[in-house]
Amino acid sequence: MEVKAGPLLDQIEFPSDLRKLKQEELPQFTKELRQFIIDIVSVNGGHFGASLGVVELTTALHYVFNTPDDQLVWDVGHQAYGHKILTGRRKTFHTNRVYKGLSGFPKREESEYDAFGVGHSSTSISAALGMAVASRYQNKNNRQHIAVIGDGAMTAGMAFEALNHAGVTNANLLVVLNDNCMSIDPNVGALKDYLLDITTSQTYNRFRNDVWKLLGKLSKFGPNAQIIGSKIEGAVKSALLRQSNLFESLHFRYFGPVDGHDVIHLTKVLKDLKGIKGPKILHVLTVKGKGYSLAEKDQTKWHSPGLFDKVTGEITKPKSNGAQPPKYQDVFGNTIVELAELNPKIMGVTPAMPSGCSLNIMMKAMPDRAFDVGIAEQHAVTFSAGLATQGLTPFCNIYSSFMQRAYDQVIHDVALQKLNVIFCLDRGGLVGSDGPTHHGAFDFAYMRCIPNMIVSAPMNEEELRNLMFTAQLPDMGPFSIRYPRGNGVMINWKTPFNKIEIGKGRKLRNGEEIAILTIGHVGNFAVEACEKLELEGFYPALYDMRFVKPLDEELLHEVFSKYNKIITVEDGCIQGGMGSAVGEFMIDNKYSAQITRLGIPDRFIEHGEPKELYHECEFDAAAIMNAVRQDVGHEILINS
Repeated sequence: MEVKAGPLLDQIEFPSDLRKLKQEELPQFTKELRQFIIDIVSVNGGHFGASLGVVELTTALHYVFNTPDDQLVWDVGHQAYGHKILTGRRKTFHTNRVYKGLSGFPKREESEYDAFGVGHSSTSISAALGMAVASRYQNKNNRQHIAVIGDGAMTAGMAFEALNHAGVTNANLLVVLNDNCMSIDPNVGALKDYLLDITTSQTYNRFRNDVWKLLGKLSKFGPNAQIIGSKIEGAVKSALLRQSNLFESLHFRYFGPVDGHDVIHLTKVLKDLKGIKGPKILHVLTVKGKGYSLAEKDQTKWHSPGLFDKVTGEITKPKSNGAQPPKYQDVFGNTIVELAELNPKIMGVTPAMPSGCSLNIMMKAMPDRAFDVGIAEQHAVTFSAGLATQGLTPFCNIYSSFMQRAYDQVIHDVALQKLNVIFCLDRGGLVGSDGPTHHGAFDFAYMRCIPNMIVSAPMNEEELRNLMFTAQLPDMGPFSIRYPRGNGVMINWKTPFNKIEIGKGRKLRNGEEIAILTIGHVGNFAVEACEKLELEGFYPALYDMRFVKPLDEELLHEVFSKYNKIITVEDGCIQGGMGSAVGEFMIDNKYSAQITRLGIPDRFIEHGEPKELYHECEFDAAAIMNAVRQDVGHEILINS
């Protein structure tokens, strides 16, 4: 798909071309860049509002700094579309997030301009600080290091840890705080209020213009400019705010707030800051979705809206024939409210993903019992543990790949103390176009090795409801329930609650010669495969394990007593997952059988549509059919 660029943008392949433009041409250039992003994302999908909000900032950074020699790190990276377009990828940007195309996030192996690979939040300051210290050690003292971080990502503990360290290093580091009061959902917490106080302080705003004029004149003092600036800095800063400045207390020089959509002023400010050594922070005010009115008004909806008509703003909905199964996340969101109405001890917790995991349903219905704790997975887990010590039953909903960030807390603060915290791991398995930073590949493996932990996965919506019901019953202890992104398989899913016996699987089909063992949603792929194989004369037995830990040993004894050929299927890493657990059972119980394990191979899987990735990893229905044919001796493999 070819999208025409505006006349100025059409001249730009790399930042070196951008720097040839006159400063007064930059406003027109940013209009063209913003329109190009709208044109592409409207027909291709992707993260929308975040990239629109930093068009001027992106332009100014590449105009002022000598990238890629100067190191520019984007936090999370969903706001880096403009950066990609300006760094040699404009002509291929239509492949963004498409299978075998450009990654939706900065990626080191994709471009030398992507100084650090990102996808999870709050890593930019640590990475840029490491680069700055390395440059100083290698005597590259003129190299600049810039971390662009949103105010949402700044709520994570890792960002504060990096600020704390940077303040005592005197490293040449510029942190650009992109303040728009939004991550995916509106930001929460004291930092948001603190930044709001800064931006609305009448005292501050009375002085800030004079400060910038003064900075602009420092160069007239020649080599003594830095000394003069240092002498007046303390007096000026103390006049700006009556309260102590958080960033100044961490030994950062604080500048701003400045208008993040005035590209000419931004370039002037950044040029001034280039000459100031040591750690410094520039507070930039932006509007998420800037330049597209609908995205400005509903920033959560337009964070990643999918395909849409750029003229009318109508978001394209998939065509369907009749009713469709719900998303697993919505089953969770509605079910936790049902359970909470029955059990007053239930609480809901999520780290900054209330709409993504549908806890927003409970937050609206029971605002005193559901908590968005900000982008702080470690805190979310230990906060949940604290609730559990007081007899409450927290459902801690975290995306599978984000739970990796709180692993120590799961072990030390929950499992070791046998607390009844229920981990609902959304986005388990291959998630699609967000790619390797977001695939939930490892949770079976990293959860099943933890003592006291129950590890489960539902095959459908009814099973999810029943696992949630079971998990909140008394004396269950730590309990993990993982489910995939996207839709389930049941139209009528609001069934009465039933307790599931812990560690108990179920037989779905009797069979001959070979048995298929599945865990989670991929069991539906196996059902489809078995139905088709029956037409070919193959009759595999099919079991839904339900639990990776504890395993259903009675079921496995039956399987290994009857079958010497077994296929395991999971939407998770093969190493250490359900297939490994079955193999360990076989060894421990001295059985002998041929086990074929299907799942995510030992490599990072790139982005693409889930069906494309299931096929690539060879655990879709077609791959299961081929595995059965192969294992029972069929000579000709069929690819469909």
